[in-house]
Amino acid sequence: MGEWCVASRTQSADDVRQACRDQGVQFVQLQFADILGGLKHIDLPASHLEKALAGEVMFDGSAIEGFVRTRESDMYLRPDPRTFCILPWKRERGLAARMVCDVHSLDGSPFAGDPRQALRRVVAEAESMGFTCQAGPEPEFFLFRRDAAGRASTETNDLASYFDMAPLDMGESVREEIVSVLQSVHFEIESSHHEAAPGQHEIDFRYADALTTADNLMLFRLIVRTTAAAHGLHATFMPKPLADVNGSGLHVHQSLFRDGNNVFYDDRGPDKLSSIARHYLAGLLAHARSFTAITNPLVNSYKRLVPGYEAPTFVTWSHREHSPLVRIPARRGVGTRLEVRSPDPACNPYLALAVMFKAGIEGIRQALDPPRQAGLAVYRMTVEERRELGIEPLPEDLDEALDAMEGSEVVQSALGEHIFTRFVEAKRIEWDYYRRQVHRWEVDQYLSTF
Repeated sequence: MGEWCVASRTQSADDVRQACRDQGVQFVQLQFADILGGLKHIDLPASHLEKALAGEVMFDGSAIEGFVRTRESDMYLRPDPRTFCILPWKRERGLAARMVCDVHSLDGSPFAGDPRQALRRVVAEAESMGFTCQAGPEPEFFLFRRDAAGRASTETNDLASYFDMAPLDMGESVREEIVSVLQSVHFEIESSHHEAAPGQHEIDFRYADALTTADNLMLFRLIVRTTAAAHGLHATFMPKPLADVNGSGLHVHQSLFRDGNNVFYDDRGPDKLSSIARHYLAGLLAHARSFTAITNPLVNSYKRLVPGYEAPTFVTWSHREHSPLVRIPARRGVGTRLEVRSPDPACNPYLALAVMFKAGIEGIRQALDPPRQAGLAVYRMTVEERRELGIEPLPEDLDEALDAMEGSEVVQSALGEHIFTRFVEAKRIEWDYYRRQVHRWEVDQYLSTF
């Protein structure tokens, strides 16, 4: 990894200029996300910093998944100075810094296909109602060995389980280094530990406003994978890389604030929850099936959402159980929040946060009331009993999730028509390609028998 660098907190273009001078930055990465959540960037020498800060750097949008056609390809990158960060490793050629960018069209307007702009719109809608959206993520990932050729394998580097320590947890030192690197770029780490499956880890960082959290998740994935690679390991955020063990989730804690106060908390309300919190909860439940294609965007995502592996499979909520779609942790006061447990770490964090906050906001707008909590009892019910109580299952595969998404005006409003249409198109192709494959399991199961 080399020597770590001290990151600078910046708020303005002048702060960025000063930080680059003080730290001797040689290169600046202008980073942005495509519709599917891939991290993209343009690398500039520091001598072009002024051009970047002025929003004059152009790129070919037709080369990016789901952006635009060739005839309308020229786009601008406009960096957000508040996201300036000196990347926490040294190149042979010198230090590099990054800034997250908003994408704008040639006429200067925000680009409708930019995932960061989609989240900005939902955040602005919440602000028009007097709310600030806060989110705290719990990302999980696997560490796998690489083979002799350097390719990623599915051989874990330990056989540890929940909260195990070294020497059982052979990834502990790598995880600790990841935490140290994250802290060097101002992540406030709350905890880190080995997860349930062999080779599986979780690192939780402090909640922040929704846009900052999404930016942080993009940087988190980059740092985890880069640090693991420096140790000869492959870090993956694939939801279910191994059968018969837990998959990796991205539980997202959500709350709304007003004037510095958590509006989900009401000392006089039932369970000390406000009516706003209950309406928000109802909105999440009402639109959960519709936003699942966004929060769980891969064919592989639905191998995780099955019974027996701690992931939710029904649209339910509970105060204490850890199996429902939405859990309400016990803490009250400033820490009152709702935990949505279905998302996985392969999602585009900008789009995932956009659709979840939009769903909650719609619940508030319509003053929806949540159904009664179900908890573990739902798994003991018959199909008929669940149907009578209105308890729906989450989609069982990507095709079903896309069907639910396509019928949702709320999800389309959150994403905008451009992202909505291009995302569905890309995922229909992905599903169709998967559907037409003959998989190893089928050959092993049927070739000799039939």
